[in-house]
Amino acid sequence: MNQGNSESATEHLIRTGAVVDQADLARLGHVTRACVTQIMNLLQLAPDIQEEILFLPATAVGHDPVHEWSIRSITAVPVWRKQRRLWRERQETCSAGHIS
Repeated sequence: MNQGNSESATEHLIRTGAVVDQADLARLGHVTRACVTQIMNLLQLAPDIQEEILFLPATAVGHDPVHEWSIRSITAVPVWRKQRRLWRERQETCSAGHIS
């Protein structure tokens, strides 16, 4: 199970009634509900993985090193220790030239 009980800004908006639900948030942000769901799922990642993704250097040329769809399966794993192992494996695979 994930450790900690930090609340995201989005969760706070919903809890306090500033937005009714994720569909309302999608309308407010001019994005699809699917996009909001994908972003919310990223919040299930261990904080250190989130931080590593957030502070990746900007990609000036070529492909971004991380795509939401490529880490979706990691977000579904509820244990941060296992997420970290899967993240390391993904990073090793990518650095070996087998980007996924």
